[in-house]
Amino acid sequence: MDWQSPAESLPSAFVSEAMQSTLRGTPPVTGAWRDGDHLGSRSFCQVGSLTTEHGDTFPHVRLSYETFGELNETKTNALLVFHALTGDSHITGSAGPGHPTAGWWSGVVGPGLALDTDTWCVIVPNVLGGCQGSTGPSSFAPDGKEWGSRFPYVTIRDQVLATKVLAEQLGIEVFAAVLGGSMGGMHALEWAIMFPDSYERLALIATSAITSADQLGGNSLQREAIMVDPFFESGDYYDHDEGPYRGLALARRMALVNYRSPSELNDRFQRTWQSRVSPLGDNGRFAVESYLDFHGNKFTRRFDANSYLVLVDAMNSHDVTRDRGELSEVLGVITHPTLILGIASDRLFPVEQQHELATHIPGSLSGTDAIVLESPYGHDGFLIESDRVGGALRDLLSTPAE
Repeated sequence: MDWQSPAESLPSAFVSEAMQSTLRGTPPVTGAWRDGDHLGSRSFCQVGSLTTEHGDTFPHVRLSYETFGELNETKTNALLVFHALTGDSHITGSAGPGHPTAGWWSGVVGPGLALDTDTWCVIVPNVLGGCQGSTGPSSFAPDGKEWGSRFPYVTIRDQVLATKVLAEQLGIEVFAAVLGGSMGGMHALEWAIMFPDSYERLALIATSAITSADQLGGNSLQREAIMVDPFFESGDYYDHDEGPYRGLALARRMALVNYRSPSELNDRFQRTWQSRVSPLGDNGRFAVESYLDFHGNKFTRRFDANSYLVLVDAMNSHDVTRDRGELSEVLGVITHPTLILGIASDRLFPVEQQHELATHIPGSLSGTDAIVLESPYGHDGFLIESDRVGGALRDLLSTPAE
């Protein structure tokens, strides 16, 4: 439901022939990081056995993560950041061996920036079910074959539980702040509820307390796009010569429409043709079509179709009231300073969802209304508006902990 490649989170732009030429050839069967690939700046945590909410047991779970900045001797300067659906642990830094894209929040994380790595140690895991080093469908099960269709159903809470083991192995009892946007905001929110004594501040950005019917509906279309691809093979495609890249690219194109606002797409592309060939009966294309197609194609080279399904299913599980009680009661335990921020033009996670969080979270720094940024970029505004999002994060981190 959200993208996190820096080149893709810039304002929408026309796709040139030079850009198209970089994606010639058939995409790989999976764009996942695989054992034997360059490590990049990854580290690994061996979580061990994990039993899910659904009752399935992973004999062994591994989480990939990256750290930025130094952990102090008392381990009190750690920030935990959860990534969004198609993000990973590479929050900042250049593209290079092991990292097909540059960091997705490079304008927010780094020396002198809002999450100042001269002060803070920023820890970013790739969540359980992901495809950039953590245990996921493309990684190997105990029998030596990819998990594929056998990968257990996991929830946001399962992923948070695995991350808690990472924190314990790093010796971090309390994070100075736990932060996340979109799907990452779901994880941050669940962390605050599940482990209320393990954080001092909280940032919930462009996210919700409950995945809505509207979001469930959009997710179902993306899932179906992948599963009807003839090369999906019920999820067991890793030994084949061709993967379900067409379905994955189509799912991505569906999602991208919701990541940007109508005004940005309309203002940027209008009804412009991609070339001199007319789309009105002559098999030409509108520029916006080429834009979506290019980014869908690009996505297939860094992501795994099964992981997309697993993570979307996890997002669908998100409901903080499930098996707990009323929303006001559940969110009422969040008394630590909390930044709740939305984007006015976000049609994927509308600001009403952030206002709902603010209404029921006693620690909200902005009272019963969320902070709302005016931005033309829709949901992706939390990735693009680095200065303004960073300013809000600075305010949060300067707020004394309880």
